[in-house]
Amino acid sequence: MPPQESPQRIPVAREGWGYSIGLLLLGTLSYLMGGTGWAVFFFALAFCIIAFFRDPERQPPSDPAAVSSPADGRVITIEDTPEGGTMIGIFLAVYDVHINRSPVAGTIEATDHRPGRFLAAFNQDAAKVNEQNAIDIRTDSGENFRVMQIAGLIARRIVSWHGKGYNLSRGERFGLIQFGSRTDLYLPPGYEVLVAKGDRVRGGETAVARPTQG
Repeated sequence: MPPQESPQRIPVAREGWGYSIGLLLLGTLSYLMGGTGWAVFFFALAFCIIAFFRDPERQPPSDPAAVSSPADGRVITIEDTPEGGTMIGIFLAVYDVHINRSPVAGTIEATDHRPGRFLAAFNQDAAKVNEQNAIDIRTDSGENFRVMQIAGLIARRIVSWHGKGYNLSRGERFGLIQFGSRTDLYLPPGYEVLVAKGDRVRGGETAVARPTQG
């Protein structure tokens, strides 16, 4: 069985600690020097950063065969792929949780980072031309699920915490995209999609697909 994550003590992704601490220090210094207005500004900005990098616990779908969403956000596209599967595109607004999670239990088979442009993540061409990082996850049954982390207009840094050979459990955190982004999930053939365009999903919790019957 893939290893389970240990509980986190701080529900904020480590990538946000530097920003938050720096802004809190600036706010404190501003207050001590009599700059109340600047202090309020820095404290408010620190709160926004903490909210952006928040990392809540999630409960996987009760159906063990279900594929969970790799990200929080809104489904903006559902398309058939040339391989006979389906792609589900999820747009993450700045107010969404930006932690990416594994849709299934499996082993990272390959990763592929590709430099590119920074179009708005909801732009139809973003999935083709924007900077992105692909993660192929192979299950014990041999099926391949690809998660594509795609940078957006403001999102300029894609973070992936694990490399080839790492065993992921369903819903386990594997990375994030900073400040607005898009995450695409490529399903292999033989899966029915359980969400529709416009639906809101929660990473690691919402069931977005399951094997077709018969």
